[in-house]
Amino acid sequence: MDARTHPGPRRIALMNQKGGVGKTTTTVNIAAAIAELGAPVLLVDLDPQAHASLHLGVDDASEATSVYDILLDPAEIFEAPIEVKPNLWLLRSETDLAAAETELSQEADRYARLREALEAVEDRFKFVLLDCPPSLGLLTLNGLNAAREVLIPMQAQFLALQGVGKLLETVQLVSQQLNPELRVAGIVLCMFDGQTTHAQEVVADLETYLESQRETETPWRDAKLYQPPIRRNIKLAECPSFGQTIFEYAPWAPGAADYRRIAEALLAEHGGSIGERSADDEHKYTPAGAVDDATGDQTPEATDDSGESVEAADRSPEPDAQPRPADADRASDDAAPRDDDRQGHEDEVPTPQIRVMPAEHAARESDAERGA
Repeated sequence: MDARTHPGPRRIALMNQKGGVGKTTTTVNIAAAIAELGAPVLLVDLDPQAHASLHLGVDDASEATSVYDILLDPAEIFEAPIEVKPNLWLLRSETDLAAAETELSQEADRYARLREALEAVEDRFKFVLLDCPPSLGLLTLNGLNAAREVLIPMQAQFLALQGVGKLLETVQLVSQQLNPELRVAGIVLCMFDGQTTHAQEVVADLETYLESQRETETPWRDAKLYQPPIRRNIKLAECPSFGQTIFEYAPWAPGAADYRRIAEALLAEHGGSIGERSADDEHKYTPAGAVDDATGDQTPEATDDSGESVEAADRSPEPDAQPRPADADRASDDAAPRDDDRQGHEDEVPTPQIRVMPAEHAARESDAERGA
C-alpha cells in the first residue's frame, strides 16, 4: 500500500546526514502549516540539540516527558505530547537524549521502541513528523523504523546532490533490515535561489534521476521533487529565536507561502481537504506583490492596523517578544554515521547512482553569484 494513502496517520521522518540544510526549519514549519490547515500533527524531536523544541518555544527546562523518557519506557507516551499550538503537539527533546544510545545498546528492541510508543497513540493524529538528528545512530534508526516515509530536505548544491545517493543507500538498508514498508516520499529544496545557473542544473539532475527510477524496485521509485522550493528568506532564520513558527512571526513572508503549499500538497496526497480561507486569511498568507493565477490581480501591500503600508522585509514581532538563545537549524556537521548501528551491514547495498553534472558546471557561478 502507498504510504501516502495509508489509512493511518502519515508518519514521515525528515532526515539528512548533512547538518545545516534547513531540516529542522522544514520539519517545524510544515508541521505548523498542516496544523493551521486543520489536521492534527505530532512533531517528534529526535535531536539531542532540541532545536525543534526550542523553535516551538519549549526549552530544556521543561518538565514534560521527553523522547528520552519514552525510549527508556514506551508506556510514558500517553501523557507526553505537549499541545504547543492548536492542532500541533510536540514530543520534546532534551540533551539527555544523547545518552540513550549508550543506555539502550544492550537492549534487543532498541530500534523498535519509538515505533511501539507511536503506534499506541497514532489514532490521535493525522500526521506524525520526526525530526531526525544529522547522524546515523540509534536515534535516527528509531525514527526511520517508526516512519513509513522519508522526506529529504536539501540545498540545491553540488555536494548536497552527491549526498543524496548515500541517503538513499541508508533508506534501502533500513527497509531491508528493519522496516520493509519504508519509502522515500520525496525531496524538499531549502534556501533556494532559482536565479543561479548552478541551482537550476542541480534541480534538472534531481528530476532526471527521480524520473529514471520509476520502473525500479527501490524505496524511492515514487519519490518526487516537492514544489515549490523554499526560497532563501531571512525571516525563516529569525523566527526560531522568538520561539515562533514562520506563520506567527512573518505569515506574509515568502517562506510562509512556500511551506504552506508544501503542506497543502502533503495533505492532498493523504486525501485531506484544505479548509476554505477568508479574504483576510488569503491576504495574510500571500506575499505582497504576488499575482493571482486566476484573476491576474496583484496582491496589495501589507498594512498595519491603521491601514498604513509597511515594508514586508522590515516587519518584526511585537517588541515585548524576547529572543530565545537558540538557532533552531544549526546542526552539527561533525556527527558521523556509525556503522555498528546498521543492522545486517554485511550485506552491502550499492550506493544509488545519481548523474553528476560536468565539472565545469559545478565550478561555474552565475553573474548574480559573482555580484556582477
